[in-house]
Amino acid sequence: MKKIFTKLTVALAAIASVSFAQQDPQFTQFMHNKLIYNPGYAGTSQAICTNVMYRQQWVNFPGAPKTGLISFDMPIGQLPLGIGLNVMNDQIGYAKTLFARLALAYNKPIGAGILGVGVDGGILQQQFNGNWITPDGPGVDNAIPNYNNGGNTAVGINPNLNKLTYDLGFGAYYGIANKMYVGLSSTHLAAQDISAGKNVKYSLARHYYLMAGYTFNFGAGGIHGINPNIKVKTDAASTQVDINVTYIYDQRFWVGVSYRMQDAIAPMLGARFLKDKSLKVGYSYDVTMSKIKGYSAGTHEIMIGYCFNVKKKPKVSSYQNTRQLD
Repeated sequence: MKKIFTKLTVALAAIASVSFAQQDPQFTQFMHNKLIYNPGYAGTSQAICTNVMYRQQWVNFPGAPKTGLISFDMPIGQLPLGIGLNVMNDQIGYAKTLFARLALAYNKPIGAGILGVGVDGGILQQQFNGNWITPDGPGVDNAIPNYNNGGNTAVGINPNLNKLTYDLGFGAYYGIANKMYVGLSSTHLAAQDISAGKNVKYSLARHYYLMAGYTFNFGAGGIHGINPNIKVKTDAASTQVDINVTYIYDQRFWVGVSYRMQDAIAPMLGARFLKDKSLKVGYSYDVTMSKIKGYSAGTHEIMIGYCFNVKKKPKVSSYQNTRQLD
């Protein structure tokens, strides 16, 4: 049975002579790194922020996804603009994907919050190594890419792919600090194909995202907070919904739980450090609820973020009435 699931994992990574949609990597702690989904977020926090995330999905499952991400964003001086950068590496079995996208957003204060409308663009590199052997050995199932390592001869289909292409995205985001946010965005706007000869063809599917969250404060000075969040991701063929509820104490400690429909339940916790609460660390653990739960030890995800506030205090002008000198 384990061999069957191994083969299924590899088949999800690449299937010969078939084109399929490239799915964006999943993050449980999406509320702590919105730039990866929405370029409109760039600069809206009015701070210089860096976030690092690492996700080890389906522990003990052969060929399971591993994803690393680093992102950065900041406002541009006194201009109503924000910039950002996302670099992400995603590996599933023998397939590797590298994303590197630069974001630019127009930021406009509206009411108590800031509206950001932005675009991002960069590169997407797709790699697939065809030099491998299926769990049952070479030549057993020619429907799966195969390689006879011992005889140094290709058996069945032996695809290799290492292609670089451009990537584009768009998003609109509105947020009020420590209160609410809502964003709508899309990635892979060009939806182009990446192919290697006749055997392997990847079709980049256009993805759409809707994210929103609101914090309800209560207690003396609003020291307690309940923060529900939601993220909806769809590529028009399938839809994934994450629903989260987090309890926050003193804007410093949080504990919560997420439910990803038909996939997982994920408890999470985190804390802010330093006097100004500028350093945050979070951890989540996905308890697999799908059919592979008997073969997976869950999913670990770690998040580290740091923000340096660059919002300038308003300049105070003073003068003295000369008549007071009489």
